[in-house]
Amino acid sequence: MLDYKLLHALAIVVECEGFERAGDVLGLSQSAVSQRIKALEVRLGQPVLIRSPHLAPTPAGQRLLTHYQQVQLLERDLRGSLPTLDDQAPRLRIAINADSLVTWWAEAVATICQEEGLLLDLVIEDQDVGLKRLRDGDVAACLCATPQPIAGARSVALGEMRYHPLATPAYIERYFPEGPCKESFQSAPAIVFGPHDQLQHRFLAQCGYHGHFPYHLCPSSEGFVRLATAGVGYGMMPQLQVGELMASGQLASVAPGHFLAVPLYWHFWRHSGQLIQRLTQHLSRAMT
Repeated sequence: MLDYKLLHALAIVVECEGFERAGDVLGLSQSAVSQRIKALEVRLGQPVLIRSPHLAPTPAGQRLLTHYQQVQLLERDLRGSLPTLDDQAPRLRIAINADSLVTWWAEAVATICQEEGLLLDLVIEDQDVGLKRLRDGDVAACLCATPQPIAGARSVALGEMRYHPLATPAYIERYFPEGPCKESFQSAPAIVFGPHDQLQHRFLAQCGYHGHFPYHLCPSSEGFVRLATAGVGYGMMPQLQVGELMASGQLASVAPGHFLAVPLYWHFWRHSGQLIQRLTQHLSRAMT
């Protein structure tokens, strides 16, 4: 049988990305946390963590983390029928893209967080790579743009977010006087959310351009919009976030008629319990 005290230590070490910070969370010394991980590895007969160059779970460690998260969720359901069990507030670690977080997510989860006493541990991740977090056992669920579920998981289509290539009118007049063209794309500074963000590349490909372009990196949805409204660059922004700025004329499209529709899929493990099922229902209603 697995010792869930050891699994808990593994989960905290991965979540905190280190033994020292994990010890602070667990109320243990760094040495004691290390001993728990070693005891787990001795029990399994194989390592559960890769310690260099970056701390990460091994394939065996990933499977244990996935199992541990599912057990936690199932125990939550069990407490409903056995109230004498210790009732701790459930915590869900979820990978979510920043644009969803600043637009529709809060309203979608507010009721269930209040009714269930649910605590969220949100990991900001681009919608194109969030699924890797679930596969690695780092999160219990994720929002991403990939429809195909991984083995043992489910995928539910929630809806889509529309992104427009926006900038200030003055910026457009300066860099796009002739509209979207090769010369403009080569000289106009774009704004890109992060190294994994492919929205700008997809927009340029939609316009027939596949070459180099200058860009700022800004891993903040709010900062992204602030840079654009200040005239620093242009970029792909969700209509849900900047609808009022578009309506007031503060931001306009550098390529009218062009937009990207990014689908959102909710991925979670099949045997995650009733709490995940109820959360899924709330999310589905929010996007329909």
